[in-house]
Amino acid sequence: MRIAILEDDPDQAELTRLWLTHADHTVDCFADATSFLRAVRRDSFDLYLLDWVLPDLSGIEVLGKLRRELDDFTPVVIATAKDEEKSVVRGLEEGADDYLVKPVRQAELVARVSAVLRRSRGENSSEVQLNFAPYSATLGANVLQLEGKAINLTNREFELAIFFFRNAGKMVSRGHLLEAIWGIENKAVSTRTVDTHVSRLRKKLDLRKENGWTLSSIYQHGYRMERLGPQAASSSH
Repeated sequence: MRIAILEDDPDQAELTRLWLTHADHTVDCFADATSFLRAVRRDSFDLYLLDWVLPDLSGIEVLGKLRRELDDFTPVVIATAKDEEKSVVRGLEEGADDYLVKPVRQAELVARVSAVLRRSRGENSSEVQLNFAPYSATLGANVLQLEGKAINLTNREFELAIFFFRNAGKMVSRGHLLEAIWGIENKAVSTRTVDTHVSRLRKKLDLRKENGWTLSSIYQHGYRMERLGPQAASSSH
């Protein structure tokens, strides 16, 4: 998975990066809120790991910007020396998915990150229902429907479709797609393969304004799935 770390202590950031890299994640590190927010506007990640105390904005302020200004609901784990109950409660109320108190231990960090990622993808249940009206999906069965009619998709196409729906409104780079759908260890897969699959998926899903969704190419960067109506894509278990 692709993880963005916001941590102003270079030694701590590098140590955390190594731990998560050894757990087969791809990690980008940012030392200040400004560069972090600039990066998440132009690229996509599977999880954010935020420090609380930073040189410009606090981690809580960054979390608020993600949730309320950018409509970015990527899972967030806060890691901070603030261990008071009121700080933990505030972090969770602001929209954090988990909270780690420094000094962070390697095994706990990796386990917490993995648990948050599993929850965000509904992997704790064999069959999870997702709604992206007029589309609906059943995880576990790998079934995607348009207004109740099943769409014939390969497993890879199904994974790709769910990834786009879950990242609606965000630019998703080809590199992220290669990591998330094909696996970062598969060096033989080219960006041309990504483009071919996306083109085929766009046709199979019949993505057009009449169905409320579009999937656009972003020149030299990647793709963006967007909902055209006022209602944001939602999921329900």
